[in-house]
Amino acid sequence: MTELQMGLIGLGATAVVGVFGYNKWQEYRQRKLAEALLRPQHEDVLLGDGPKAAPAVRNEPEFRAESPVVAAERREPVFADEQPMSESGEPGLAERFPEEEAASVPAEPTFTMPSEAETEFPDLPAGLVPGSLLDPRLEFIAAMELVDAVPGAQIVHAQHTALQHVGKPVHWVAFNERAREWERIAPDSEVPVRRLRVGLQLVDRTGPVSDADLATFTEAMHDLADQLLAVADMPSSQVLDQAAEIDRFCAAVDLEIGVNLVSRAALFSGTKIRALAEAAGMVLGDDGAFTRYDDDGRSQFTLQNFETTRFSRESMLNLSTHGLTFVLDVPRVAHGERVFQQMVELAKRFSETLQGTLVDDNRQPLNDVQLDHIRREFIGKPQATMASYGIPAGSAQALRLFS
Repeated sequence: MTELQMGLIGLGATAVVGVFGYNKWQEYRQRKLAEALLRPQHEDVLLGDGPKAAPAVRNEPEFRAESPVVAAERREPVFADEQPMSESGEPGLAERFPEEEAASVPAEPTFTMPSEAETEFPDLPAGLVPGSLLDPRLEFIAAMELVDAVPGAQIVHAQHTALQHVGKPVHWVAFNERAREWERIAPDSEVPVRRLRVGLQLVDRTGPVSDADLATFTEAMHDLADQLLAVADMPSSQVLDQAAEIDRFCAAVDLEIGVNLVSRAALFSGTKIRALAEAAGMVLGDDGAFTRYDDDGRSQFTLQNFETTRFSRESMLNLSTHGLTFVLDVPRVAHGERVFQQMVELAKRFSETLQGTLVDDNRQPLNDVQLDHIRREFIGKPQATMASYGIPAGSAQALRLFS
């Protein structure tokens, strides 16, 4: 090997060593730079034992007005002055709602899949029974949950002998699993019942429930629960005191307003009375009176004989009378003032056709001023009292109470 070849080999080896060393130096330099940039400025709050340091500020990219890309800001509607924002950038609960309302904000509902048994017989509390069917203010309610469903008719007739001596109405209500609603049990119902509510009405127009009736009902419900392998859950409040209070309320608003139409000369013939009543949409019932119903089939007012003879289809052909009486049952009629006005207008039409005079119970003539006074004082005010008590006139509760 010549000296030239040896020199070239040495020069090449020197160059390789130099490149390798330079690369190592560059690697060392970059590692140091990276460590300097990435070194944490505070202790790890999850791993460290020392006190927490202030969090590092995160610098977000800034959008200036001259930038072609503008960030759209979402603003929620507010109903008051601008409220301070929370650290997250969204209004806090106490800031979005007044302090007194924040506690009433409902939590997010959670849903769980019901089991097969729950799907067939869902668990529903007694409080879901609508007041139109049973009202704990007006009825003494026995609640039962049956292990095995029983046809409704079988339940109703199970204590029929014991309950037929009770002087107040008994209401049978059950949850229809198929229709998913509470309903009254028909005497011949074959619908299976597992959730049962039985209510003893505390008051009707004959007065409050007696202690004997309450005892009979309670014993019958316990016997029924034994037959159905259920437990009768009944309130323990002072039921008789509750009944007495409701009876006092009923006595204050239980009014019937009558407007009499008496003949001035000739008697009123039955055929003409019937023709006028039917033309006005009134229906002659088994109670011996013509009744005017609203579009929902609820009674508004009646037309009765001023004399003792009751109307009937057979008697109207030969009947003649000295007068008629239009009657409005105040607690049983919704919107009583309006219905009374309709009744008065109809009575005036009868008066023109039959040649009669509108009078009060003392046979004193009634004019428009007196009729307006009756409407306001004896219909409007009692019905306002009923509404304030939570039992509006004409409601299902009122119809039960004033029966």
